[in-house]
Amino acid sequence: MSGEDALRTYRGKRHFDTTSEPSGARSAQDEGARSAQDKGTRPTGDEPVFVVQIHDASTMHFDFRLEVDGVLKSWSVPKGPSTDPHDKRLAVPTEDHALDYQDFEGVIPEGQYGGGTVLVWDRGTYRPTSHDKHDRPVPFGESLENGHATFDLHGKKLRGQFALTRFHGREEKSGGSDSKPTWLLVRKALGARMGGGTPDPRRARSARSGRTLRQVAEAHGATAGEQRGGDRE
Repeated sequence: MSGEDALRTYRGKRHFDTTSEPSGARSAQDEGARSAQDKGTRPTGDEPVFVVQIHDASTMHFDFRLEVDGVLKSWSVPKGPSTDPHDKRLAVPTEDHALDYQDFEGVIPEGQYGGGTVLVWDRGTYRPTSHDKHDRPVPFGESLENGHATFDLHGKKLRGQFALTRFHGREEKSGGSDSKPTWLLVRKALGARMGGGTPDPRRARSARSGRTLRQVAEAHGATAGEQRGGDRE
């Protein structure tokens, strides 16, 4: 599926004359043309990017996104990714996002899909590490389709090997019409420190601007309703 086709759901949920979220119209070739604010802070090299955003919408959650085939494959992680290998974080797939969403930090207007404040908590690059039973590398998109993908994160806050594993919940097993594939996001134990976890999202600071959620909202002149609330993403 092309990036344009993959973004059909993403675009269908948003009104870009109202929200400042990127439409995805900018091509991958234009990704190098960044604002002066981002110069020197963007990850460089050939590795694909990842971003973790805190989203203070109708419910507070983290969005975990990995660049795959020209889009950001995305999961909503209610408790956020953890640096503790003992923590198994629930990750619910959401629609593919535009690649330039990796830079989005601001306020989605009240009444819009996902209305609320968004903060770039961490970002960087990742290296796929999935192999088959013969120890041959597996393309990352294929490993996700197979339901298990491993990767090394090289971010400002998240570093080391993580894994995403799909499992079937009770509703899926019973064939419920509203069932969704569910994943677990886990920090692999190899070389990991015990403890850690995820910081309080309301006190966490942006890897892009150094701001807190409240400061991002204030900088964008958000009303109290816009700072938090809207259809859940």
